[in-house]
Amino acid sequence: MIEVIGVRFKKAGKIYYFDPGMDNIDLNSYVIVETVRGVEFGKVVIKNKQVEEEDVVLPLKKVLRVADEKDKLVVVENQEQAKRAFQVCTNKIVEHKLDMNLVEVEYTFDRNKIIFYFTADGRVDFRNLVKDLASMFKTRIELRQIGVRDEAKMLGGIGPCGRMLCCSTFLGDFEPVSIKMAKDQNLSLNPAKISGLCGRLMCCLKYENDDYETAKRELPDIGEAIKTPYGKGKVVGLNILERLIQIEVPEKERVIEYTLDELIEEGIVAQGHKMKR
Repeated sequence: MIEVIGVRFKKAGKIYYFDPGMDNIDLNSYVIVETVRGVEFGKVVIKNKQVEEEDVVLPLKKVLRVADEKDKLVVVENQEQAKRAFQVCTNKIVEHKLDMNLVEVEYTFDRNKIIFYFTADGRVDFRNLVKDLASMFKTRIELRQIGVRDEAKMLGGIGPCGRMLCCSTFLGDFEPVSIKMAKDQNLSLNPAKISGLCGRLMCCLKYENDDYETAKRELPDIGEAIKTPYGKGKVVGLNILERLIQIEVPEKERVIEYTLDELIEEGIVAQGHKMKR
């Protein structure tokens, strides 16, 4: 076992583990740590805990120190400088007639590097742009192309549900989302209704997917034949979340609605299994 703390560098960014050393660092405090990008300022979102060594990438970098007020002022100043760099880079993009959209600019805490995040439809030759930026800012320049999901995460916004975007508020990582998830949840396959602001399938399709998959294993398929106390019937409708099955019984000339629990009690369904045919 090894002791770690979890640090996040952006509001809804990925959590990275660091070695706290001999210190017991409070939750929600700020720390200065060394990363592959250089010295960075982050927030402790997981306090000291023990984890298995195979669950982390070794060797862990140590926390340099707990951040003080001077460090926080440096972060504020970096953010102001980043705004200026954003405007300068935007003007240079127009000057060089590059087909790219600048999304965000970020200074590392020690100001050894400025990172420019942008989106573009294809590859962009930005070598001359980098030369201009390096000569103006006198520091290392990195231009990083990101996808539309990352752009939405950085910019934020309000989703179709009326809430702030999940990716910009709490999602640390993007999980794979497929059209099959929308089909399993009986949602309209109209792209306008199942796509987020980024134009990709909404991340929230993943949230209830496990429950739908479990329910589908327990419930019958549409069109499946089934015996009922009223005679043979056919499944014509399902409410997966409420575990309701609509069965058309020709002998009764009507559709009868059952809950899954009722069918289990009557012996029509075996617990956790498909319908008895």
